[in-house]
Parts: sequence; structure tokens; C-alpha cells
Amino acid sequence: MAVLIRPVVFIWTSDGRMAPMPRFKKICDAQFIVGEEYPLTLLEARSRNSHNHFFATVHEAWKNLPEDIASDFPSTEHLRKWALCKTGWSTMKTFPCETHDHARNLAIFARSADEFAVIEVRGNIVRIHQAKSQSAAAMGKDEFQKSKTDVLDKIAELIEVTPKQLRREGERQFPEPRR
Repeated sequence: MAVLIRPVVFIWTSDGRMAPMPRFKKICDAQFIVGEEYPLTLLEARSRNSHNHFFATVHEAWKNLPEDIASDFPSTEHLRKWALCKTGWSTMKTFPCETHDHARNLAIFARSADEFAVIEVRGNIVRIHQAKSQSAAAMGKDEFQKSKTDVLDKIAELIEVTPKQLRREGERQFPEPRR
């Protein structure tokens, strides 16, 4: 299992060292070993406004889901993660089972383990899609922007509005930053 390394903010010092900001010292102590070498790269921070606009837009779409599909998405998070899975921003695992009944039982178990997963049963095959994290630590600026566009386009398609209409509704709650 991969360990998630949290990004840390450093300052370049006059004596030629990268020193972590004091608020990141505990994180550094937990995830780095003194004397070991670690690669350092510049991470372009993504816009907090873009992040907030995205979540506001998904929330507005969720509040206005058509009645015939609203029960499929009990929360904003269900809608967002469904759209991430449907647009390929997910991991997928395939499980061949001996019978269709076994596949159905596996799907029930998988649902209890992850309420947000998109689970497909076709015959004796189960496919489990789990949404990728959109946290700043998991997605950089460009990747987040692409996932944001894909997800909002998918949700617009689901609720039968144009992506532009959907974004306009989100902007009423939180204006989208201009590029």
C-alpha cells in the first residue's frame, strides 16, 4: 500500500538549505528520516477560488437534481464521486466470480465497504470503480482543472443542461476565477 506524502512548504535559506516552515515541522518529523535524501520539486498551487467554485457548482447541481434521479445521489459527495468514476478519474478493479450469485454478494459487500463506489455486475463479473481524491495533495493544478471540467460536463449531461448553464449556477454561489 502506497503511503501518501503530504506536501510541505519550505523556505530557501541564505546558507543554501530548504527549511520547512515551522507549521510543517511535525509533518516532516513523521514522514521523513534525518540524513536521507529526498527529491524536491516545485508544485504549482491550485487556486482556492477554482476549488471553491467547483464544489459550489456540484452542490447547486445536487440541490436541483430531477426527481427521477435524486434518490440515486443522497449527497453532493455521491454525485461528485459518481461523476469522477464515470469520467475515468477513478481506479477500477475487476473481480471474476464463480457464479452470478457470488458476483451479486461481492457487490453487496463492496457497497458496504465504500458507499461512494460505482459498482457494476455483469454476469459473474464485478467491476468496482473508486473515485480518485481531488485533494491538493493528490492532484496538482492542471490535473484538478481537467477533472473539474470533466466532472462538471458529466453532471451537466446528467441533468440535461449545458456545461455553461451549470457553471453559471455555481457562480451564483461562488464566482469562478478568470484565467
